Amino acid sequence: MKNKKLKIKDFSKDTKQFTHIENEELVKLPPPYNEEEPEWKKIPDQQKESVEASLDDTLVLSIPKPASAQEEEELVKKFLSGLQKLFTKENNWTFLQPLLLTLDYCAKCQTCSEACPIYEMSGKNELYRPTFRSELFRRIVKKYVKPGGKFFSKFKVGDIDLNWKTVSRLAELAYRCTICRRCAQTCPIGVDNALITHELRKVFSQELGIAPKEIHKDGSVLQLKVGSSTGMNPLAFKDNLEFIDEDMEDRTGLKIESPFDKEGAEVLLIHNAGEILAWPENPGAFALILEKAGVSWTLSSEAVGYDGINYGLWYDDVQLARVALKHAQIAKKLKVKKIVIGECGHAHKAFMVIANRIFLDELNVPAESAMTLLENVVFSGKLDLDPKKNDFPVTLHDPCNLVRLMGVVEPQRRILIHICPQFREMTPHGVKNYCCGGGSGFAIMSQNNFKDWRLSISGRKKLLQILEAFKDKPGPDINKYVCAPCSNCKGQIRDLFQYYKVWERSAITYGGLVELIVNAMVDVKESFIEWEWH
Repeated sequence: MKNKKLKIKDFSKDTKQFTHIENEELVKLPPPYNEEEPEWKKIPDQQKESVEASLDDTLVLSIPKPASAQEEEELVKKFLSGLQKLFTKENNWTFLQPLLLTLDYCAKCQTCSEACPIYEMSGKNELYRPTFRSELFRRIVKKYVKPGGKFFSKFKVGDIDLNWKTVSRLAELAYRCTICRRCAQTCPIGVDNALITHELRKVFSQELGIAPKEIHKDGSVLQLKVGSSTGMNPLAFKDNLEFIDEDMEDRTGLKIESPFDKEGAEVLLIHNAGEILAWPENPGAFALILEKAGVSWTLSSEAVGYDGINYGLWYDDVQLARVALKHAQIAKKLKVKKIVIGECGHAHKAFMVIANRIFLDELNVPAESAMTLLENVVFSGKLDLDPKKNDFPVTLHDPCNLVRLMGVVEPQRRILIHICPQFREMTPHGVKNYCCGGGSGFAIMSQNNFKDWRLSISGRKKLLQILEAFKDKPGPDINKYVCAPCSNCKGQIRDLFQYYKVWERSAITYGGLVELIVNAMVDVKESFIEWEWH
């Protein structure tokens, strides 16, 4: 079906595939990236016979096809039951009010569509328009949840049939949005299409048991069972940190000994545990900075306490609460003054925006972003810093959860302006930034050919921004650095750079903020930035 002819009422029709994506339709990349677009992995026909794969050209959920019409009917009933719960205060008191406002007040002006990087980069495929998913949801709710809907809804908002085809496609469509909330930011009346995406994911997870395995079974479930979504148990965590301390001493000549479970410390630092395995220089740099600055700090070696990841934020309120509760309990047990969240955007939002607003007094723990803590350290004069050591082009990626959704905009910029002489901004930046394309869990989702989709489409705008930021030095003769103070964003940018051969073509690497601070330290004689990371 041609994209321009997509109609919401056709979403429930039993067609082989609702829409199709061609590389030629995507927004063009600049030379030399326009020479050859990576080919997508095809979904095998044999696989399509066993799982629901009729939405577009990619697949993330791999929902098994029901064995009978009766099973289809039962699944539709579960979905409808979940929708009904969304609109009761007892079941959804945290998000009910903004959900009702979004449901009832969309003016269909499409301002949000112009702000959506996925819609734009796809060549404006109608399926990825923010209002397409929301309008599907709206029609279903008005017809099947609201009183009298079956008789009047098609005249008020348009018609839709609720069958298994509708439900299974909607489940996949809930994972074609990074929940960056750029649409909500730009809406003149505050309608939040990303909230509808979140609420749909919640229904599918909590009512039908449907969620990407990377963020559920291998994510929040594993974290609660073992201690970390990486699979690290407490002993492995301590072993890894001790190795990182030794490696930091070898690289910097400065002895580091990360503290564990120190009662009464000023700061309980909680990293995204993915840093420890994928980018160990990041927690190592944190340890060096805090030790040199004389900060009273500790890590927790208790299960869950050493992993700030909270994937429930993206798809399941129950999982969100379970993990956040463990973080608060561990902080209280250690009697720390506050929790500091490391370089992880969604961990900031999960604990500082949501958990800290709903926990009772005895579980309410002060929390601070690492960005403000680092700013205080850098400008305290406790570190001897030489900006000339960072005299190479640097730009800043703004993680959506940290910047747009929390307003932590300036601390990281003040640091970079202070220690990086060639710092330059992306356009746009700050709260108007574009998502890395790996938001809401996408960065760790690579099942089937979903990696092709998130790099070719959802990450495309970020790649264009990065290339534009360094357009005065485009070639591979000068090393350049993207500062991305978020573990999830770094994972997406890493994959983007590998997919499009960015290091080979443009000599651009990536990393966090603390690495640049350590690289500027006079006490650190050798370069701390590893340019040959690939």
